Amino acid sequence: MQETSHPAAPKSSGLLIGALCGIAAALGWAAGFVAAKHGVAIGFAPADLAFHRFFWTGLLLMPLALRDGAVRLGGIGWGRGFVLTVLSGPVQAMLAYTGFTLVPLGHGTTIQPACAALFGLILATLVLGERPTASRIAGGLIIIAGLVVFGAESLTTIGSHGVGGDLLFAAAGLFWASFGTLLRLWRVPGTRAAAVVGTLSVIVFAPLYLIFSGFDGIMRMSLAENLLQIVVQGLFAGALPIYLFARAVVLLGAGRAATFPALVPGFSLIVGYLALGAVPTIPQLIGLVIVVVGFRFVVR
Repeated sequence: MQETSHPAAPKSSGLLIGALCGIAAALGWAAGFVAAKHGVAIGFAPADLAFHRFFWTGLLLMPLALRDGAVRLGGIGWGRGFVLTVLSGPVQAMLAYTGFTLVPLGHGTTIQPACAALFGLILATLVLGERPTASRIAGGLIIIAGLVVFGAESLTTIGSHGVGGDLLFAAAGLFWASFGTLLRLWRVPGTRAAAVVGTLSVIVFAPLYLIFSGFDGIMRMSLAENLLQIVVQGLFAGALPIYLFARAVVLLGAGRAATFPALVPGFSLIVGYLALGAVPTIPQLIGLVIVVVGFRFVVR
């Protein structure tokens, strides 16, 4: 009896650790959304937030990307590394941060993950040759229905600039879906991709930020606000969730781990309410529920 119980213990422990890693990753991404909304509300420019998100962790991750030599750039190469950086680095982040200047928190925290899942499904079919199941097609249609609810609220209560904000988040979701598709196509581990994206953000984006901004936006803010963005954007929403999600994939499998991004919209609303007092509207809650149901079908 004792001999048969030993093999099961590590398995149960691994499942628990994997679930905790996935939940922590979703919380980290949610905290990043909320901190970004807070940042733009107090006067940070989108470029300021992108700098905090990628520069500091990029410095820490640079040795990992360069340990196999600068020519190989983490085994990915400069061409592919640049493409991945555009799709998941400062450009993608600034699309989302700019969206927060136009629409409420609930729009961005739901539309971007929803569009990432929807476009990911489409790209998996067109680029990776995966055959979509009936369940995934139904999930995609349900997600579209949820997005329509958000779009309708933007049109009726916010105006044309609200629709523009929603479209920015949709574009950010498309960028992220394209990033994930290329990781699978090129078979690049997520942690290595994070190191390369951080490295190129330091080499390419930071000098451009210095030239065009000169740290003026950052210097206007208090040390405490800058530290908040460095810690939340750079660590909790940047490098750490990628590592935690990668661990969840290893411990639980890709199918089970794929459910954790679906937690981000709900966690974002909870964190947003607790941290910012942001109360979602009835249409936002309806759209969120519809999208989460769609998520469940897509990841089956």
